[in-house]
Amino acid sequence: MTSTTIYSQPDNHGYYGKFGGAYIPEMLHRNVAELQRRYLEIMQETAFQKEFQQLLTDYVGRPTPLFLAERLSAEYGAPVYLKREDLCHTGAHKINNTIGQILLARRLGKKRIIAETGAGQHGVATATVCALKGMECIVYMGEKDIERQAPNVARMQMLGARVIPATSGSKTLKDATNEAIRDWINNPVDTHYIIGSVVGPHPYPDMVARFQRVISEEMRWQLKEKTGHALPTHVIACVGGGSNAAGAFYHFLEEPSVQLVAVEAAGHGVDSGLSAATTQLGTPGVLHGSKSLVMQTADGQVVEPHSISAGLDYPGIGPMHANLYASGRGKFLSATDEEALAAAFHLSKTEGIIPALESAHALSVLGKLNLSAADRVVVCLSGRGDKDLGTYMKELDKYSQQ
Repeated sequence: MTSTTIYSQPDNHGYYGKFGGAYIPEMLHRNVAELQRRYLEIMQETAFQKEFQQLLTDYVGRPTPLFLAERLSAEYGAPVYLKREDLCHTGAHKINNTIGQILLARRLGKKRIIAETGAGQHGVATATVCALKGMECIVYMGEKDIERQAPNVARMQMLGARVIPATSGSKTLKDATNEAIRDWINNPVDTHYIIGSVVGPHPYPDMVARFQRVISEEMRWQLKEKTGHALPTHVIACVGGGSNAAGAFYHFLEEPSVQLVAVEAAGHGVDSGLSAATTQLGTPGVLHGSKSLVMQTADGQVVEPHSISAGLDYPGIGPMHANLYASGRGKFLSATDEEALAAAFHLSKTEGIIPALESAHALSVLGKLNLSAADRVVVCLSGRGDKDLGTYMKELDKYSQQ
C-alpha cells in the first residue's frame, strides 16, 4: 500500500488494481459501452446534480442523522456513532443509488427498468423511483428470498412493480442477478438495468459508489460538527456486494489514518460449507460481468453461499472491495448468523433501534476491535429491521432473555 495508490476510482478500463473490467456478452456491448461513454458526463451536468440533490433532500430525507449511541459507547469504551441510513425513505441506503440511476436512465432515453434484489431493499427502492417517474419496473428475486422477505415483495407489488421469481440454483441473489442479465440481453435497446450494488461490468461499480458516496460525505461534516474532527478512526460496514460499505468508505479511502472495517457474512461459520465470507473463501474469477473474488470450485463453478441475511447471501464481492482486501487497505472480518442475531437484539434493547440483519453483521464486530476512549467509531446502519421481523420473531424466545 503506497500513498499514491487511488482506491476510490478505477482506471480507464474499470479496474481497481487487479479487479474489475467488463466481461460481457456481445449483445450487451452497446448498452455497456454507452454507459461507459456517458455516465460521468451525465452525472456531472449541472441540471442532473440539481435534480439529484433535490430528490435526496426532499424525497429521500437526507442528510441522515449521525447518532451517538451512548449506551453502546459506554459498553465498548469508545464513542460509537451510527450513520442512520435506516431512516432513508424505503428504509435503507439503496434509494441513494436508484434515484441516481433512474435520472441517468431517463437521460439515456430508456423506457423500461429491470433490477435484481436479495433482501428486497434494492427492489423496493427501484420500484419506488419507477413509480415516482412513471416507468415500467421488473424486479427479479430469488424464490427463497421471496419467502423470507415477504413484506418487501408486497411493497414492490403495491408500488406497481412486477416481481419475477428466480427458481434456479440456490434461488437467492446470485440467481436473481443471472435472470436480470438474461432479460437485459433480450431487451438491450429500451431497457436499463439498475444494478443495486458495486458489482457488475464497468462502469457499474464506480457509478454505484459515486451515488452512494453521499453517506461518507455527510459523515465527514457531521463528525466535524460533533467532535471537531472530520476523520473517524474506524468506519464499519457490512459487505455482500458492498454498496453501503463503498458509500461509507468512499471519502476516507485515501485517508490512511481511518481504519476501514468490512464485515462479511460467515453464515454457519467460515469453514462450515454454509457461508458467504467471500474474501476468506474466494479466489479471483469472473462473476456477473467483472473480475473479482468469487466463491468457486477449482474448475470455476460458483459455490452456493449462505447467510441468514438475504442481502449478504452472495458468492462474490465488488471489485473495489476485492482491491481493498488484496492491498491490505481494508480490514475484513466476518460474523456468523448467530452473532448477527445477537447484535440485532442487543442494539434493539440498548438503543431502541431495530436494525436490518445485514447491518447487524457490522454491529457484531464492535467487541473485536480493541477500541479506546480516543477512538471515533462510525457504523453504517444500512437498513431498518422491519423486513426481518419474520426471522426475528422466530428467535424471540432465545434472545429476549439475554
